[in-house]
Amino acid sequence: MNSINPIGTVPPAPASIHWITEPDALDQWLLEGQGEPLALDTEFERVSTFFPIPGLVQLGMGSRYCLVDPEVAEQSQEFRRVLTDADTVKLLYAMSEDLELFRQWLDLEPLGVVDLQIGAALAGAGFSVGYARLVETLFGETLDKSATRSDWVSRPLSEAQQRYALDDIRFLVPIYHWVLDNLSARDLEEALFEESARFAAELSSQDDPDQHYLKLRGGWALAPQKQLVLQMLVMWREEECRRRDRPRSRVVADPLLIAIADRMPGDRRALANIQGLPQPVTRRYGETLLDLVREGGAASTAGLTPIPAPLTRDEQGFYKQVKRVIASAAEAADVPIELLAPRKRLEVVVRQRKTAAGLFNTGWRSQVIAPVGEQLEELLRS
Repeated sequence: MNSINPIGTVPPAPASIHWITEPDALDQWLLEGQGEPLALDTEFERVSTFFPIPGLVQLGMGSRYCLVDPEVAEQSQEFRRVLTDADTVKLLYAMSEDLELFRQWLDLEPLGVVDLQIGAALAGAGFSVGYARLVETLFGETLDKSATRSDWVSRPLSEAQQRYALDDIRFLVPIYHWVLDNLSARDLEEALFEESARFAAELSSQDDPDQHYLKLRGGWALAPQKQLVLQMLVMWREEECRRRDRPRSRVVADPLLIAIADRMPGDRRALANIQGLPQPVTRRYGETLLDLVREGGAASTAGLTPIPAPLTRDEQGFYKQVKRVIASAAEAADVPIELLAPRKRLEVVVRQRKTAAGLFNTGWRSQVIAPVGEQLEELLRS
């Protein structure tokens, strides 16, 4: 973490814990705070299920905080409206799991979300810094994390759980203002909103079952026809996991799907001979898996997007050259290179060269890259 100035004022913990127990009361609570940023967090369980089980919603507006049971929040029309209102700023920290919960639990896509972990990185606090660590650095307060892995679904919640839940939102608004002050001084204020929106959209697109096979990077070496089989196997597993509400690894693990696509078994004996494939999987899904292999083996690969291969040795050398140039711009702007130029984005640059310049010449990145823009363009043309 870079050297940053702490914030002198610690937001006081509420004297009492306020629960909202009726949807109409939550509607009114939210309406009373219109125009203010909404501090937002959730607690949930996800051990043996595909879908996260909501356990608690924490909300803060100004100096007002409340805890809400999921069944109350989901019946609040104003809560749903605020989540999808792009003009209401929602403050979260490391928001990926929260956004996934809202998509699967409430079937909506939150808009106007701001990820303050991204904001902290842009403000010079370090890449992917944890919430508790940032709170301690900025406010000098050590958070009690003993309730982190506790049961958030059962009731009643303990006093420690409730205080922990409130601490997760109590510092969000002051962090937000600290980030904005820091970014405004460097003319990077819009980067916070732009990057948060980009990240949220990227998270949403990753939920597409048709494209989930691209995450199985170990399948890159398969021939196109086998990658198509893998795509079909993964799509089937996504549907089965959703239907049974079971984790992916509890249905068929990634390496086993890759092995099935690679071996292309034609009958149950060949399927059963795949090393590591549990007998219950063969018994329960054998015919389905064989049908998918046959169907994928006969289908056209014309529209298939290949799984990206690892960079070659020459590409790795070029990757390092490009990264050094961009790293100098990141250092000058006090922005983590991991945020300015994520590895996947840099790999696209290395593979496409001239056609990839657009990955860095739009939005806030163009501003940060500008001092090394000519050097980067020259390198990409080489």
